[in-house]
Amino acid sequence: MLGKTANGLFWMYRYLERAENTARLVETGQRMALTRLGPADGEWKSILETAGVLGGFEATEEEITKETAIDWMLRSKENFSSVMTSIAGARQNARMVRTALTHDVWEAMNGSYMKTRDLLARKVSERDLPNILGTIRQRAALVRGATHGTMLRNDIYNFARIGTFLERADNTARILDTKYYVLLPSVRSVGSSIDNVQWETILRSVSARGGFRMAYGNDYDPRDIAYFLILDGRMPRSLSFCVEKIRLNLGHLNQSYGTTPDSMGLAETLAARLKNHDIEAVFEEGLHEYIQDVLIKLGELGRQIEIDYRFYE
Repeated sequence: MLGKTANGLFWMYRYLERAENTARLVETGQRMALTRLGPADGEWKSILETAGVLGGFEATEEEITKETAIDWMLRSKENFSSVMTSIAGARQNARMVRTALTHDVWEAMNGSYMKTRDLLARKVSERDLPNILGTIRQRAALVRGATHGTMLRNDIYNFARIGTFLERADNTARILDTKYYVLLPSVRSVGSSIDNVQWETILRSVSARGGFRMAYGNDYDPRDIAYFLILDGRMPRSLSFCVEKIRLNLGHLNQSYGTTPDSMGLAETLAARLKNHDIEAVFEEGLHEYIQDVLIKLGELGRQIEIDYRFYE
């Protein structure tokens, strides 16, 4: 399966994952703001920057407040990464490849779009925000569940998985990078109660709090958390887990088509980089520098997949 169908599947699941991740990031910002003693509006500039949409927001010349930032991330049609835009993009791509999807997947995707459209038809009040963010996450999980439960394990499924895990890895990397270089109040806060609250918030934002406690208990050590989110192959939103899934699904495509395109080599190199580092080596290199390098390589990998499988022909 090459060309437009592969492209539609890849982007359907990237957009779906992006919508969920944006909802998680809004929730992270909300929780982080609650740990601040002073005005929290500066927090939202950091969240917009993490999401990669700060420049677009600043072009609107609106003042960055909690209300304007949340509305931009959830509802704005001008923000190509907003939840509503992402869900609409996922549904549009699903329509393009509808014959490649099972009835259950299409119904789940279409229902998610309609529910999200209704929820975000007007600005979200602070009272309604937690329930709406939870519903967005649940709807994305419903589409994934239908995919896992009904889709044939063929190239269609592989492109869906690759799109999902590329987007998820990018999100985890951005959130972790922001924790250290944007959201941490000062060096003096490391190890303090506010730092521990923020670490717990980061784990919650990627649904990792319960898993981390099972593995490490209730002590929030920065190196343990960084290891868990970067290198731990058991954690389904860690960089290592996501890149390994991309590598495996690309391998399945290679077997189907009898080829070994350049994207496979990029995935194997990135997987090896994650497997061959311990967390001390990551910190010695510099966490920010390490994460930025991974983000660059994820971008290169995504572009190479589009070339190798002729998405736009």
